[in-house]
This record gives sequence, structure tokens and C-alpha cells, in this order.
Amino acid sequence: MLRRLVAGLAAIVLVAEAVVLVLVHIVLGRTTANQSMSIAGSDPDLMSKATYAMGAGMGAFLVLCAVLAAVAALRDRSPGRFARVVLITAAVTHGLLGVLAVVLVGWAAFAATTLILCLLVLTLTLYAAPRDGDDGGGGGGGNGSAQPPQPPPPAFGELKPTGP
Repeated sequence: MLRRLVAGLAAIVLVAEAVVLVLVHIVLGRTTANQSMSIAGSDPDLMSKATYAMGAGMGAFLVLCAVLAAVAALRDRSPGRFARVVLITAAVTHGLLGVLAVVLVGWAAFAATTLILCLLVLTLTLYAAPRDGDDGGGGGGGNGSAQPPQPPPPAFGELKPTGP
């Protein structure tokens, strides 16, 4: 229940963040285009188009992360390898942006970025991949391909040092 709630909330927050970032980049692109001045000889049209492209790219990445989190919430299963890599990338990015946000923007932006980071990390840890030999179904019956049980470790007195 908690896993689904956290993953669904992460998906909603990521979509909201994508919308806000796309709108910010549209405003920045229009401002750059309306200024009609070059910065160190750069073309203002090229800079405004690059700003639009960056906003679209970041928005698409965040929507992809939201879709992957929503799929994990709907299925109530651990995300696949690709989804985990994408969500981990988003979490690391939010961690770095949080550090920059506190310096450049302020504590409110840091709190928002950290909240999203916490939701991503919590989604990844709540949907942790099952360990070897664990079918992830909460016990009760294997599928026949489980590893045989390992022998118990030797008693404390029987352990031999491995180093000099």
C-alpha cells in the first residue's frame, strides 16, 4: 500500500515539475529572443531555440520518469533494469540540483528538490529487487529453480584466520 502511494505521488510530482520547467524555459526562450542582443557574439535566435530544446528535453525526461514510477505503482512490482537506471539518474540529478538550488535560488527551491529526491529514493528502496532465492511473493512455495539451502556457518571456534 505504501509503495503504491509513494510511487504514485512521485509520478504526480514529477509531472508537475516537468510542466513548471517547460514553462520556465518557454519564458526564458522568449526573453532571450525579445532582447535581440548577442552575448559574446552568440546568436540570440540560436540561444532561444536552444533554451526551448533544453526545456523540452528536461520535460520529456521527467515525464518518462513519471511514467516509469506510475507503471511501478499500478503493477505494484519492482521497476525493471532500464527503469531503475532512469530513476537513479533522476535521483542523482535532483541531488546535484538541490545543492545548486540552495546556493543560487534559496532554501525553498532546495526543499522542493529534496522532496522530489526523497520520493525517488523511497520509490527505489521500497521496490527493492528481490534477493537471490527469494521469489518476492512473500513466501510460500518456490518455482523449482531456487538454489539449495546453504550449510550453516561453522561455529565460532572453528573459524581460521585468513590473513597473516
